[in-house]
Amino acid sequence: MELRQTSNIIEVINLTKKFKDFAAVDGISFAVERGEIFACLGPNGAGKSTTIKMLITLLKPTSGKALVDGHDVARHSAQVRKTIGYVPQMISVDGTLTAYENLTLFARLYDIPKSERKARIQETLSFLNLEGHANSLVRTFSGGMIRKMEVGQAMLHRPKVLFLDEPTTGLDPIARQSVWEHLSELRESMGTTIFFSTHYMEEADGVSDKVAIMNEGKIAAMGRVPELKAQTNQKDATLEDAFIFFTGNAIRETGNFREIRKMRQTEKRLG
Repeated sequence: MELRQTSNIIEVINLTKKFKDFAAVDGISFAVERGEIFACLGPNGAGKSTTIKMLITLLKPTSGKALVDGHDVARHSAQVRKTIGYVPQMISVDGTLTAYENLTLFARLYDIPKSERKARIQETLSFLNLEGHANSLVRTFSGGMIRKMEVGQAMLHRPKVLFLDEPTTGLDPIARQSVWEHLSELRESMGTTIFFSTHYMEEADGVSDKVAIMNEGKIAAMGRVPELKAQTNQKDATLEDAFIFFTGNAIRETGNFREIRKMRQTEKRLG
């Protein structure tokens, strides 16, 4: 299988996902450069999670094409999965296991050679500043520590791309900052491309190299944050101003009952 190597590690062309007659993702196209931190910004129901699930091969596209590191997500899903790490919205650690045991489990799942596992796990715990909690049950961890553990699990096999779906939902500002400090360091030290979804304006503004604004399954605008703000022609425009300019809507702080329940379930699990 011959791969086409470019400066873009993710390439998406007219990607669509329909559930019966409803287009959750409606013909989107974009590219993410290697080593970039790329934010997919939008309200609940914009299509962010569906986009990520197609890129990580959990959902098959209805039409269109997506490549991750040159591998087609529909035709070469096994190769894509070897290339990526994934941190979902909901908890992906086992609270009845210690930090070390959780990482050992994922090391086995990723087929990391037995001779390398101990060193790789110790390296991950050190990177996350969790060495002192290696033998503690994860159910005793704070929300920020749990999220860092999940990042550690997802990076054990040293993926080229790390996907995170609403990574800081339910975290307090200090924990949120701590998680992003480690993610930024991961990008700097290993060259990992980070693709994340969020509905937090300040998060997308503060950490991303590039932002795609999604609304109702489409990409309304994409670019670097200063460029998007400048296009509003407003003095001292915020990213929220840019979002409203391109979509005509504001991201609601609260959604319907179903959305609120989902968020509260996540917040409860994260402490």
